[in-house]
Amino acid sequence: MLAIAAAVVFGLGLLLDLINTRIGGVTGTTFILGGLLLLALHQGGVGTAGGGGTWRRRR
Repeated sequence: MLAIAAAVVFGLGLLLDLINTRIGGVTGTTFILGGLLLLALHQGGVGTAGGGGTWRRRR
């Protein structure tokens, strides 16, 4: 879910950078950094579904 949010944030950042504008003082670079933060959280395992019971052992 965080990866999808990061993709949306990256898209907004690219759009703002291409048209060279700001939204309330927030630039495209701010959105890019926010997208990188979301990707780092996703890679770190934050917000993953399932929790601790997803691995099963066979005997």
